[in-house]
Amino acid sequence: MLQTLRTKLQGWPSIVILGICVFAISFFGIESYFATRNDTYVAMVGKHEISQRDFQDRINEARRDAAARAGDQFDGAEFEKPEVKRQILDQLINEQLLRQTNETLGLKVSSVELRDRIATQQAFQVNGQFDPATYRAILAAQNMTPAMFENSQRASLEPGLLPRAIIASTIVTDADMERYLNLLYQRRDLRWFSVPRPTLTDTEVTDAQLDGFYKEHQADFMNPEQVSVKYIEVNGADFKIDAQPSEDELKKRYEDQKQRFVQPEQRLVSHILVNVPKNATPDQQKAALAKAEKIAAEATPDNFAKLATQDSDDLGSKRSGGDLGWLEKGVTNASFDSALFALQKGQISKPVLSDEGYHVLWLRDVRSGDAKPFAEVRDQIAKDYLTTERDRQYNELAGKLTDQTYQNPSTLDTAAQALNLPVKTTELFSRKGGQGIAADPKLVQAAFSDDVLLQGNNSGLIDLGNDHAVVVRVDKHVPAAARPLAEVRDQVRQKILDERAAAEEQKRADALLARLQKGEDMQAVASSSGATVQVVADAVRMQQGVAPEVLLQAFLLPHPAAGKAEFGRVSLPDGNFALVGVDKVQDGDLSKVSAEQRSTLRDQMAQAYGILATQAYIDALKAKTDIKIATDRM
Repeated sequence: MLQTLRTKLQGWPSIVILGICVFAISFFGIESYFATRNDTYVAMVGKHEISQRDFQDRINEARRDAAARAGDQFDGAEFEKPEVKRQILDQLINEQLLRQTNETLGLKVSSVELRDRIATQQAFQVNGQFDPATYRAILAAQNMTPAMFENSQRASLEPGLLPRAIIASTIVTDADMERYLNLLYQRRDLRWFSVPRPTLTDTEVTDAQLDGFYKEHQADFMNPEQVSVKYIEVNGADFKIDAQPSEDELKKRYEDQKQRFVQPEQRLVSHILVNVPKNATPDQQKAALAKAEKIAAEATPDNFAKLATQDSDDLGSKRSGGDLGWLEKGVTNASFDSALFALQKGQISKPVLSDEGYHVLWLRDVRSGDAKPFAEVRDQIAKDYLTTERDRQYNELAGKLTDQTYQNPSTLDTAAQALNLPVKTTELFSRKGGQGIAADPKLVQAAFSDDVLLQGNNSGLIDLGNDHAVVVRVDKHVPAAARPLAEVRDQVRQKILDERAAAEEQKRADALLARLQKGEDMQAVASSSGATVQVVADAVRMQQGVAPEVLLQAFLLPHPAAGKAEFGRVSLPDGNFALVGVDKVQDGDLSKVSAEQRSTLRDQMAQAYGILATQAYIDALKAKTDIKIATDRM
């Protein structure tokens, strides 16, 4: 065909026609390419996109954390609110701005910080100590290599680099401390009484008033939107694994996974770090190298710990004489690794350059790796075989369920017949969740999503954890609707009366406050309303026996002039009002504040000031960065 086309395209007329065609195809092809490009980001921070998947992952993470904290009180609908979604998106934007600033300033997560972050995670510890074998086994079960996990941990630490640097550089002066302590321990002489609730005389509520209040506050008398769903579930706990592996299969698994049962070579090492500043000048680099060479020349096994305590810039290890514990290959950076594993036991290295600066290493001991024999790990391999087989069957069935329900989005029956699984149905539940699997926030979110609720499609596979997943579709949908007035008539009437009583009480409290402010005696004013004045001398901000609302109002009132009290009114949780008077204000007795308390408070103030400074810095970054937010994709 190509040869025939070539034969026919002879002569300049054909070439001209071909050129026009090529131009038209090129022009309209490129135009079409640009015209059909669809943006999918939720936010664009400079040139970096925050994808819908990143955004949804962060929402799911926040939802899981909230559910774990709140337990039965968890309200999944909270995460559907636009303001909550915007808060989560703002957090992602802030993190991206900080990452971009890290690149500009040359800030990086150090190997020591990364090591400490991983070593302190309880999942990787045995008897309170980091265990490399457990670390590798857990990562292998999650199909992750140490490098992959370390990269994810490094990424999670990066947004905190600049805030920690700002907090560390925050200075709290003695004057700042004195002012704060004087306010914190300030003492006030106060009097207060609760205004008794008046007896409501106007208790008549007409039909017109009921109807008007009901219409104006209809949102207070709604039945929530509800759905029930049909679902197919796959639960690994229901699988029965009858087949037992043969000895040959177990031995083959042992050989294939032998690395799991081998403790890699480990080295017990101490180090002395000479820090090299970021963006250091050549003179600074030379000075750091000279200092490290001097330390290396002086260091011996006998004085190494003393030199580390004196000269090391690694605050995490200098207090323990530079001890880094047992390390294996891949835990530190390449140059550190190379130098460490080139040493002989007892040797002290020459200066080794890394991202943090120059290290002087002392190899204190070596622990060679030994493989456990097959007989010792046979039972573990057999147990793992059953777990793996159950996981394989679960993944296979879950995958088939996903395929079937995706290919037939308008029904679950096809998948149920093909996989011999029953279709089950829940009771009606609201956005706050229901009983059984309807209590899971992920299922509730899927049930009320646009794709499932409005479009009528099957959901995707919803992972409920522990090899348990479902696919759902809406069975019944009951829209939110106002309850009829006849049903809520008594509630409406009571609300009207409550509002009348509150208005009457506020009016009465305001009248009593006006009398106090005109100079009437507080005891006389209280007695006229049937109340009793309570007096507290030298009250502090955390005074026992005084309502928190009363204390807050008392410490918000201005300092009284000599011989003249200041008065205020505050509402109490029970709906009543209290009138508060402050007669005298005194500074706190700072002689009772210990040095330890001052030190702790100084750290807390530095933390607070640093957080404020960090937010101000982020706000400045936002002001000079082009940020686009696609609210329709949130």
